[in-house]
Amino acid sequence: MLRRRPFVLGACQPDAPTDFHAPMTLTASEATYTEPHRPQVHFTPPTAWMNDPNGMVFFDGEYHLFYQHHPASTVWGPMHWGHAISPDLVRWEHRPIALHPDAIGAIFSGSAVVDAANTAGFQQGDTPALVAIYTQHSHRGTDTGRDDVQTQSLAYSTDRGRTWTKHGGNPVLPNPPAPGAAPLRDFRDPKVLWHEETQRWVMALAVQDRIQFYGAPDLKAWTFLSEFGADAGAHGGVWECPDLFPLTAPDGTMRWVLLVSIGEGGPNGGSGTQYFLGDFDGTTFTNANPADAVLWLDYGRDNYAGVTWSGVPAADGRRLFIGWMSNWQYAQIVPTDPWRSAMTVPRSLHLVQDASVPGGYRIASRPVEELRALRGDAVTLAGQTIASALDVRGITSVFEGVLTFDLRGAYVPFGLDLANAAGDVYRLRYDPAAQQLTSDRTASGAVGFASDATHLEPRFAPTVHTAPLVPAGDLLALQVVADVSSIEVFAEHGRVVFTETFFPSAPYDTVRLVADGGTAQLAAAMFWPLASIWN
Repeated sequence: MLRRRPFVLGACQPDAPTDFHAPMTLTASEATYTEPHRPQVHFTPPTAWMNDPNGMVFFDGEYHLFYQHHPASTVWGPMHWGHAISPDLVRWEHRPIALHPDAIGAIFSGSAVVDAANTAGFQQGDTPALVAIYTQHSHRGTDTGRDDVQTQSLAYSTDRGRTWTKHGGNPVLPNPPAPGAAPLRDFRDPKVLWHEETQRWVMALAVQDRIQFYGAPDLKAWTFLSEFGADAGAHGGVWECPDLFPLTAPDGTMRWVLLVSIGEGGPNGGSGTQYFLGDFDGTTFTNANPADAVLWLDYGRDNYAGVTWSGVPAADGRRLFIGWMSNWQYAQIVPTDPWRSAMTVPRSLHLVQDASVPGGYRIASRPVEELRALRGDAVTLAGQTIASALDVRGITSVFEGVLTFDLRGAYVPFGLDLANAAGDVYRLRYDPAAQQLTSDRTASGAVGFASDATHLEPRFAPTVHTAPLVPAGDLLALQVVADVSSIEVFAEHGRVVFTETFFPSAPYDTVRLVADGGTAQLAAAMFWPLASIWN
């Protein structure tokens, strides 16, 4: 994706392939996975810069994760597709870079599919080809003031994703997409799915402040179908990284889901991901909710550009998601080295009834069950009254917790603290009176990298972030996945989610249940230390 902030390494480089294959300043051998702030249960690149997840596809027992990658620096630069594979969504094997920039341009965000019917004709032998479709961005065009700098291209793999060949007819979707049309400055992030009813591939593409849909029988010859969103949802920034898929609720209701990320204007500032629920007939997406309704996938500041895996078997039945665990306001200046950025834990997405949101349905996000393989011995807390604070013995900075609080009675705000001997503390609270979940990282550790000359507001925003949370009954359920430098909170079985990063001066070594100025009633809680995925 293109960013409208200065290129940290200097002027954008020309598109000559020799410039993109200059000697790398960082190597994978430098990674120890024990560096300060290095996540232990979240995917990170061995070294260098990472942003959006790309091309997630399941094939032949393996989950593929590609990602936006600048292998020569820890800041954004000429984009490549990094690559990793996993048998279980938990432990990842780093693979060589899958796609390098070329004479057309850098390799921006996109998707990948299994072409089971060989519609594109790339298959060799009996094994279906994997086909990636991605945006190419011409830095040279940007430097000369052109608008037609982004086009869509194909690459394919006939060896289970190990190596990739670029299609000789690239780009397959030029800019402008039709003869005589005006070029489009923001024209990117193709997400492709097979639409069975119309027997064609459908592409959702982010185009300025809306999503355009294109169709093709063969992944090559794309025609315009429709567009959506100019008058719907949040428009605090350019629209990016769409995804389109169906979900069915437990009551049998089916909705098509359209995910859209926006670089500014998220629910607590900076980047965020909204979604729409409606119908898609193979040509047109119809919003089932009021046009001014905004549904957020995550209220935290650190879940952006997430999309879902294609190719997951119907027998599995899950819609699997992963997001980039950062925010464009400060992603390039967080205090990590020799890598920068992590992904969220993989999640399953569910359509659930919820009377507190327009339309009566929302998406619930839950950590995938495969993460349970990392659990150590459980620490169990029986139901009890929390008066002021209660330390959870035997649990430190990397853990999973499942907590249930009884809301009957007039209780004060309550929740969880993560703390260390240096005085750093992260605070998670629920206020029963305000029906509001809060995430407070104002004293969580390093916040000194907060601003620079190009940003008038603090980048890391040392403020309290909030989310509305109306419990469905008398009990409040919280599931927490905490890592060295992040926390993911799944409230009410994932109906409200908070993803936040932080950078304590030393790892948190104290986990504490807290009631602010009074008491709260814990119904039950279990905590598990989590093993490192890098061991």
